Amino acid sequence: MSIVLYGSPSTASFVVHWLLIELQVDFELRMLDFERQEQKSPEYLAINPQGRVPTLVLDGQVLTESVAIALHLADLYPHAGLAPPPGTPERAAYYRWMLFGAYTLMPAYRDWFYPDEPAGADNAERVRASARAFLEKAWDEVAAHLQQQGPYLLGEHCSAADFVLVMLMRWSRNMPRPTDTWPALKELAERMKARPAFHETYRREGIVDWT
Repeated sequence: MSIVLYGSPSTASFVVHWLLIELQVDFELRMLDFERQEQKSPEYLAINPQGRVPTLVLDGQVLTESVAIALHLADLYPHAGLAPPPGTPERAAYYRWMLFGAYTLMPAYRDWFYPDEPAGADNAERVRASARAFLEKAWDEVAAHLQQQGPYLLGEHCSAADFVLVMLMRWSRNMPRPTDTWPALKELAERMKARPAFHETYRREGIVDWT
């Protein structure tokens, strides 16, 4: 199987990179330099017209959207046990938390990091304040769930949803209230960061913070 991952350090491609290493998959990594706007180059836009990362090219098929790719990888390599069997209650919970990351957390983070996009530069501070409040409420919900049903999102078993969630936890590291100020979230992050694949992903991307 031919696999090529297009990504950039410390972006949404991190979770796909991490999962590929965790799954011990052979792949080619092509890192794009965002400062040089390589994600907007004609060559890359021909592959992913959105000009975003990640893009995974799997035997010629182009896949985008980090959570969708994570879902697919977990199903492609069932021996790793990162996705519950289809049709089970655990699978339903797995979908819930994967899409919580994609539909609840990621859009709010975008509002925080790019507050001028939804309402213009004049309203940027109000957008950021709203995004912060929304994110903190969402993380309250995740922390309460982990306290009741942890240590992982699905209980005793780690899943690809935990990989997605921990990537999104890292995005809060420079916010006024980072996620590791919630004890239950900090415990999950420490458990996931102890995995060898996490350290290897950090090494390959040259990341040194939030260790």
